[in-house]
Amino acid sequence: MNLQPVLSNDKVCLRPLGAEDFERLYAVACDPRIWEQHPTPTRWQRPVFENYFAGAVDSGGALLIHRAADEQLIGCTRYYALDLAASVVKIGYTFFSRDSWGGGYNPACKQLMLDHAFQTLERVQFEVGQCNQRSQIAMTRLGARRLGVSEVAYHGEASHPNVVFEITRAEWQRR
Repeated sequence: MNLQPVLSNDKVCLRPLGAEDFERLYAVACDPRIWEQHPTPTRWQRPVFENYFAGAVDSGGALLIHRAADEQLIGCTRYYALDLAASVVKIGYTFFSRDSWGGGYNPACKQLMLDHAFQTLERVQFEVGQCNQRSQIAMTRLGARRLGVSEVAYHGEASHPNVVFEITRAEWQRR
C-alpha cells in the first residue's frame, strides 16, 4: 500500500508531506483552539509542533490537506502503523484549520483515505484522544465502531488514553 498517495475529490486534495512544508503547515497549526480537545493541547506552540512535524515526516505516511476549490492548505493527516500481515493500517494525527471546520472537509478526506486503504487492506483503525469529543463524534458519523480504550504515546510524547475505532472494508462498502 502506498502510504503517501496523491488523492483528490471535489472537496480536498491530499499530497505527500515533505520536510520543506514545515512553515506552511505551522502557519495553519499555530491556532491554540485547534488543539483544545487534543491530548497535547500545547501543540500550537512551535517547539511542540516541531515534534509533531518530525513524527509526521518520520512516519512516511503524512499527507497535507488542501481545499480543492482554492488549493489553500487547511491541515494534515496520516496513515501509520501499517501491518500487512493483519491487513490493517491506522489513520490519524489529523487536524484542520478552524475556518474549514463544519465544511465537510474531514469526511471528504477520510473518504479518500478509506477508499485508498480498502483497495489493499481489510481494516482501518483510528486512535482518538479520550478527551476529543469532536473527533469521536466524527468517527461514529463515518461508521467506525468503538473497540475500546488504549494508551497511545505520540512521537516523543508521554502516553495518553485514546479511544480506538475500527471500520472494515465490508462495513465501508455497505455504508
